[in-house]
Amino acid sequence: MTGTAPRYLYLARHGEALPDHSGLAENGRRQAALLGERLRGVPLAAVHHSPLARAEQTAQIVAERLDGVPLHLTECAGDYVPYVPEAEELPPDSADFLLRYVAQFSEEDPVRGAALAEEALERFTGPVPGDEARHELIVTHNFLIGWFVRAALDAPRWRWLGLNQCNAALTVIRYAPGRPSSVLFSNDMRHLPEELRWTGFPPELHV
Repeated sequence: MTGTAPRYLYLARHGEALPDHSGLAENGRRQAALLGERLRGVPLAAVHHSPLARAEQTAQIVAERLDGVPLHLTECAGDYVPYVPEAEELPPDSADFLLRYVAQFSEEDPVRGAALAEEALERFTGPVPGDEARHELIVTHNFLIGWFVRAALDAPRWRWLGLNQCNAALTVIRYAPGRPSSVLFSNDMRHLPEELRWTGFPPELHV
C-alpha cells in the first residue's frame, strides 16, 4: 500500500416519508428504487445509512439493486443539527430568520449534534489510503448533506443552512490527493420522473 487515492462520496437524502416519519411513503419507495438503478454499475464499496426508518428503508431498496454492496447503520449519518450559529456569525439581514429556523430543530442536544457532525467529516471525507479510489454512499438527511457540501467548499460553519436536498436526490463530492475537495454535482434528480421530483422541498423553492 502506497500513498493515497481519491474518495468519491455519494450523498442521498432518503425518499419521501410517511406523514409520521415512520418509514417511506409509496412515492419514497419508487424514488429509492430509481436511485438504486441510477447507482447500478457504480463501484460502491459500502452503503451507509442513518438509524431512522425512512433512511434505512431507502438504503435497503437501493442496495437491492446493487451487486452485494454491504449496508452499514451509521449513527453519525442521522438527522440532527450539525452546527448552531451565533447571531454575530450570520448576515445581519437574515440572522433573525436563520436563528428562528435553527431553534425549531436544535432543542434536543446541540452538543451531541455538533460532535456527530465532526465525526461524520472525520470518517467520510478526504482521500483514502492505498492506490485504489473508493466510492461510498451515505443515505442520510437534508442537514447533513448541507454540512458535507459546506465543508467541501470551505464555507463558514453556519453555511450548511440554505443548502437543501430533495428526496432521493444525489450529491457527489470528490476528495483527491493534493487537490481541494470538489462538489461534482448537487441535488441531482435526473433519475426521477417529473412527478417524483422536488418532494421534500417547500413549494416556493421548486424551479
